[in-house]
Amino acid sequence: MTHKKYLTRPVKTVLATTICALSAASAIAQTGELEEVVVTGKFQKSLLEAMDLKRNSTKVEDSISAKDLGSFPSENIAEAIQRIPGVQISNVNGRGSTISVRGLGPQYATTTLNGQSFNGADFTSGFRFDIIQTELASGIQVIKSPSADMDAGGLSGTINIDTAKPLSLDETQVMVSLKGQQAEYSPTSGITPKGNITYVDQFLDNTVGVLFSAGFQNLDDRVDNFWIDRWAQDAEGNNYVSRPRFRRIDRETERQMYSGTVQWQPTAELDMSLSGVYTSDDVYQDLNQQVFLFTSGSGRVVTPSNLNEKTGYYDTVTAKNFRLENNRQLEDRTLTSQAITADLKWTQDDWTVKGVVHHTGGKADESEEAIILGINIDEAVIDIGNRNNVLFSVSPVSADSSIDLATASLYEGDIPRNEYPNGAIRRMESTEDSIQLDVKRDVTMPFVTAISAGVKYRTQEFSREVFRRDRASIGEADPSVLPLMSETGILVSDFLGGEMSAPGMWIAPNTQAYRDALAAEGTVVPIMQAYQSSYDMDRDIFATYAKLDFETELGSVLMRGDMGLRYEDTSRTLTTYLTGDTHPNNEEIKVLIGSSETDFDYSNVLPSLNMVFELHEDVQMRVSLAEVLVHPIITSRTTLAPSETVSTSGDTKTYTINLGQPKLKPMTANQLDVGLEWYYDEGAGLTLNGFFKTVKNGTVAQTVCLDSYNGTALSGTDTACFDSAGNEYKITSTFNADTETDIKGYEVGWNQSLNNILPIEGFGFTANYTYVTADNGANGFRLADLSKRTINFTGYWENDTYSARVSLNNRSPYYQPDSTAGFFSSQGRTVDGRNQVDLTLGYNFNENLKFSLGAMNIFSENEEAYRDSSDVFQTLTVIGSSYFAGVTWKM
Repeated sequence: MTHKKYLTRPVKTVLATTICALSAASAIAQTGELEEVVVTGKFQKSLLEAMDLKRNSTKVEDSISAKDLGSFPSENIAEAIQRIPGVQISNVNGRGSTISVRGLGPQYATTTLNGQSFNGADFTSGFRFDIIQTELASGIQVIKSPSADMDAGGLSGTINIDTAKPLSLDETQVMVSLKGQQAEYSPTSGITPKGNITYVDQFLDNTVGVLFSAGFQNLDDRVDNFWIDRWAQDAEGNNYVSRPRFRRIDRETERQMYSGTVQWQPTAELDMSLSGVYTSDDVYQDLNQQVFLFTSGSGRVVTPSNLNEKTGYYDTVTAKNFRLENNRQLEDRTLTSQAITADLKWTQDDWTVKGVVHHTGGKADESEEAIILGINIDEAVIDIGNRNNVLFSVSPVSADSSIDLATASLYEGDIPRNEYPNGAIRRMESTEDSIQLDVKRDVTMPFVTAISAGVKYRTQEFSREVFRRDRASIGEADPSVLPLMSETGILVSDFLGGEMSAPGMWIAPNTQAYRDALAAEGTVVPIMQAYQSSYDMDRDIFATYAKLDFETELGSVLMRGDMGLRYEDTSRTLTTYLTGDTHPNNEEIKVLIGSSETDFDYSNVLPSLNMVFELHEDVQMRVSLAEVLVHPIITSRTTLAPSETVSTSGDTKTYTINLGQPKLKPMTANQLDVGLEWYYDEGAGLTLNGFFKTVKNGTVAQTVCLDSYNGTALSGTDTACFDSAGNEYKITSTFNADTETDIKGYEVGWNQSLNNILPIEGFGFTANYTYVTADNGANGFRLADLSKRTINFTGYWENDTYSARVSLNNRSPYYQPDSTAGFFSSQGRTVDGRNQVDLTLGYNFNENLKFSLGAMNIFSENEEAYRDSSDVFQTLTVIGSSYFAGVTWKM
């Protein structure tokens, strides 16, 4: 379990150590005595290369480097990126996959491959880095303050993945790597394989180079969730549990990745290449859920008790005569990303001309197949007084109180709900085609060293289609043809791995038995489109820029950098469906009324200035200013043209209306970075960077009461809006906030070799600490997924034969509103702070044969969340550890 007392210790440790390092480094600087540090291993070498890249860049950026084939200094991309200051990794169902930069969520960063767009499968929630294997990357940069020649779109930053060029490796290489991995809570308890082969060669006097890589990976893992997804209030506004929920996911994943580059350099002046990347992530998930609907069922009685005056929440709830829904859902998800790029670079005297033609695409095909069985429960009692040990007991309908949820007889007879199939089918696709031309002229002037200009045209297409396949649309099946749980049921056990005092097993329906029953019945369940969640968008972006590189001396201080202006003009066409009341045959979808097409154009002028002041041979100051943007995140909430649903209760009606807002403007920010960097030794450096960002045009969704709607006069408040006949109107409006949000913080980074300190060479560490805070807008815009503090520490030891690395990643609590927490909390939650410790060991048998062992999350830290107060239980996610062993052979 995660305890708050552990969260502050790493902060204090890093700050205290940083102070000691400053003192020690200052003493060295005063004496002027520095001993040369011998780089003993590849991890230390990668740190040195990354420091050189940071030091020589004019932009605010941090990087990870691996010039040698197969020497990327991490086991996965997510692990690598989270070592960079200001970066936070977010879990998706227990796997680290999306990233936030400086407190802004994953959807506010842009991901590029060799400087060009790299589309993910889901264009609404940020790029999924867990689908990228390390063999693809020769380096990663997180660029936090851009230059004018970079594509706009990263409000928080740009994550660029570089791939190797075959002519840069100088020799023929073949590398084969194999790995076996096992998760602590693997549903099969087996070892899953990963393999990769890479071939690099050069021909025709090193004027032609080829690089091809193919890899696969299988993963079996499991994640268990226990959470409260609904809360209710009594008449005094005190909160109590309304819907507890269990969910266990058994997951099987198959990944493939292919990449290739053909490079031709016939002369020293001309370099051309054609490269491509394809990744595929096929995921099969078996979800078993128990949904305790305290407020649903005939004759239900819910009694909260033991009010906690401090939190305003009742610790205990007793529910009687309520509905329990046993939900087994099988999910198939195929996520693909691809890119193909043709580029040309020509240099002649002081001129450099670059041309790029690029295509990228992402696609997601997702389907759900669910069985929902509903039964009546006599009584359940839940006590959340101790959030580290929730007490939850359930008494099913039976005279025998010893019967539990794993008893098949609960589901025999005339049960209130027995439905199959239920579920959604989602298809998402995003593509981008672009053409780009850049020209640079090196000049010799007192201030300017180079002049650059360029143009780029990008055309983007996004499509989201959602369908439903629900048995309820044609009526319930004859109970006599449905399978019996006593004959076909499957036992789910060891739920939560012993955490919490709650039921740890239940009996689940057999999906194949229901498939067979449906086939024998000869019934075809129709697939119906959920128009309210479907839309298409086309976006054309024309950009042009001009940039100056400069260098001059201000007294004894050398100043270098770049300044520029980027202009982007965007044309957007959004096609949505007009929907009305609930469909008479399927309550999950809305009736189609028509379609709507909305055009919207906007343009932005984006200035940037990056300056580096070399105050001393080893000390430099960095100042950067820029305006950045992210194009609107288009979701079903923001795309909808006005939609309306009507429900009747007695003599009055309730109108639920979404006004939609297809004309959202891009979110923009003005930002300032000021940093100091001290490279006081070979392979050692200390950096401090402060940043300030003012965000404008944040998206807000609010309930409003209009003066009138469709000619009907309304009155009341935003939460209680009525017409003269007493009909209620619940109207949601989505719009750009008219107030600003300030984000500010600082980052501390420290790389230190200990070769001059310890008697044994090869020891060292890299660490960073980031603090971010936000002044959220007054009209409802609030940053999601913002952790105030993140800490990353990696200690290492390595020589020519052995290596060892241990990494600590710590993230403080972060808030998720209902739009982000989604399935886990319709009313928002705060994810608790969490530590994760990873360990990697290596053995080099010789220069060509290497072995590795490792463990991820070795202390099996869970992910937890609370509601409003840190004393109120909201979510427990049990993840577990994972272990791997690998071998790499170079030929």
